[in-house]
Amino acid sequence: MNFRHRNRTFILIFLVIGIFSSFQVQASVREYWIAAEKVSWNYAPSARNQIDPDAGLGVWGESLKYTKYRYIGYTDNSYAVPLSQDKWMGILGPQIRGVVGDTIVVHFLNRTDRKLSMHPHGVLYSKDNEGADSNSKGANVLPGESYEYTWIVDEDAGPGPNDPSTIVWLYHSHVMGEEEINLGLVGAIIITRKGMEISYSNPSPRDVDHEFISLFMIFNEENDEESGLKHAINGRIFGNLNGYETKIGERVRWHVAALGNEQDNHTVHWHGQTVLNQGHRTDVIEVLPASMVSVDMTPRSPGSWLLHCHVNDHMLAGMSTRWHVLP
Repeated sequence: MNFRHRNRTFILIFLVIGIFSSFQVQASVREYWIAAEKVSWNYAPSARNQIDPDAGLGVWGESLKYTKYRYIGYTDNSYAVPLSQDKWMGILGPQIRGVVGDTIVVHFLNRTDRKLSMHPHGVLYSKDNEGADSNSKGANVLPGESYEYTWIVDEDAGPGPNDPSTIVWLYHSHVMGEEEINLGLVGAIIITRKGMEISYSNPSPRDVDHEFISLFMIFNEENDEESGLKHAINGRIFGNLNGYETKIGERVRWHVAALGNEQDNHTVHWHGQTVLNQGHRTDVIEVLPASMVSVDMTPRSPGSWLLHCHVNDHMLAGMSTRWHVLP
C-alpha cells in the first residue's frame, strides 16, 4: 500500500469514527433527582371562590388543608436545592422530559414514612425499573432509601403519526397505587418527536410557545364525605390555580389527563377558544381515569377565560380555574 492510499484509508477511518462519535453524542441521557416528601397542602390558598366570590366555597371550604405527599425535583444528588416550578403546576411533581432516542435516569429518594415508588406510563423499562409489582427491585423503596430508575424513550414512547410534536404520559407511585395517587404522588412525562426539540440540551418542542399540563381529579380526603371530595385541577379548587397565561397568537399546547375513580369522567372545556385534537376542531375534550390527551390552540381573543370540567356536579364542587390571554 502506497503512502497516498494509506492516507486515504486513515482519513476514511477517522471520518467513520467521527460520524459514530457524533451519533453517540446525540443519544442523550437525561438525569433527574426527585424526592418524595410529606407536605401540608391547601386546596384553596385564598380561602375564596375565585370564580364566583358571592357563591363561596360551600361544604368544600369547611376544611382546606390536608397532609399530602408530593414528588419534589432537585438540582442534583445533594437534594438540597429544589427546582423552581410554575404556579400552574400545583400539586404535580416535576416535569420529566425526553426526546425519542433518549435514556431517562431518575434518582429517586424516599423522604417519607412509607414505602413508595415511581411508575411511568408509556416509556420502555425493564421489570426492575417498572416501579410496580412487589417482586421487582424498584417496586418498594423504603423510607430513607433511594433507587435509580432507567427508562428508554423508544419510538413507541413518542408521538405517533397523528400526534403533535409532544405527547404526555403520567408517572405515579404504585406500591398501593390508588391510595398514593390520592395522596398526591403524580407527575407528567413529556416526550418530544426526534428533530422537533429546541436543542440538544433543551428537549422542549420548537413549534409551540407554551405547554400547560392539567390534571383533573377528585381527591378523596374524608372517606367519601362530600366536604372532603376536592374536585381539583392540579390540586386546586374554585379558581385557586394560577398561572395559565399566554398572548393572542401564541402557540399553546395543553396536556390534559385524569386519574381517580369512576366519578373521574371529565369533559374539559375552554371558554373563548377552540383546540385541535388530532385534527378535530372542538372546545371540549373527554378524559377518563389514567387517560392523557395533548391538544393545540392559538388564542384569538384577549380575556380571562374559564377552564373547567363540564360535568354539572364537578362544576358545582369547584373543578374550574381561569386561563388568561393578554393582547
